[in-house]
Amino acid sequence: MNTTGKLIAFSFVTLLASCSGGNKWHLDGKISGLDKDDIVVLEGNNQGYWYPMDTLKVSSDGSYSYSREAQGYPDIYRLRVGEKSVYFPIDSIESVTLSAAAPDIDAHYTLAGSPQAENLVRVDSMLLAVAAKSGSAAVSTDAELKRELGRMIIADPAGIVTYYIINKSFAGKPLFNPAEKSDLRIIGAVANAFNERRPEDPRSGYLRRLYLGNRPKSPQSVDGEVPVANEVRAFDIKLFDNTGKEHSLLEETSKGKVVLLNFTAYTAEESPAFNVALNKVYEKYHSQGLEIFQVAFDADEYAWKQTAKNLPWITVLNGPTDGDKALRDYNVGSLPAIFIFDRNGDVVERVSDISTLDSSVSRRL
Repeated sequence: MNTTGKLIAFSFVTLLASCSGGNKWHLDGKISGLDKDDIVVLEGNNQGYWYPMDTLKVSSDGSYSYSREAQGYPDIYRLRVGEKSVYFPIDSIESVTLSAAAPDIDAHYTLAGSPQAENLVRVDSMLLAVAAKSGSAAVSTDAELKRELGRMIIADPAGIVTYYIINKSFAGKPLFNPAEKSDLRIIGAVANAFNERRPEDPRSGYLRRLYLGNRPKSPQSVDGEVPVANEVRAFDIKLFDNTGKEHSLLEETSKGKVVLLNFTAYTAEESPAFNVALNKVYEKYHSQGLEIFQVAFDADEYAWKQTAKNLPWITVLNGPTDGDKALRDYNVGSLPAIFIFDRNGDVVERVSDISTLDSSVSRRL
């Protein structure tokens, strides 16, 4: 089955946290190959500085189980053995499994248990692949790698893995260097997203200071102001509606409106109910500046047109011959998927729960 076919397995993702573990996150796994004197250290991060938080009790076969009180906001932690470390994200009160083989635990490990964990593994795998192919020094300047990381940032600009990417160094060089103008723009956009979605998170203040501390001074600058211009240019989508008119996503996001980008499939069983929910939000906020740019992944063009002609918003068809570039650009792995662009054309949120869409849109208007 092709990628589009797989994605048409339409799914509403509901993230449920078990109440049985209380307000704690859990980490377990196995670290093989440890020497008798090896200590497994859990470390936290404070604005780039890693500090020890605890040591893990490891059984004779290397297995361990650990839990800790959740702190109210997502964070990145790491396990360290000697000079080697493995990083893992904690979003809330989930359970994560981390197994590794000493002594080189940073090169031989598995991490699972949450979407954030899987994305962090993906980031590290991409870095190691470039290093193996072109050398460690080339990682921070590899154009294709930066594009892939940019897609992940756009998909979740206020996510903890995005924070990890922004602050990640490889071979002593930052992946996103605040001294580079293009990288600083991306840092500014991430700072913007964190300020809007996570105002109480201490990382928001850190990102803000990181941006402002490296921003060139200009007569128009206002001290303490984080930019709201197009810091990260979204990937454009140019497709045709049911009348044959071409629409451009970037053109719509440049009109000063709040734009909701939706990837969907009209042939999916849940599609009618999903569009009803969209329509409620559209009718409520369209007069205040909301536009919907809906991309349908359907093989039957005639059936798509019968639905599209009755919808009040922009709906375009991404048919089989159009490929899946749009899905790859926005790091979409299942349908439906919703992104919100603010009035400045920035991707500011990825909505995973349709029930929160109304409040997410209203905050931008």
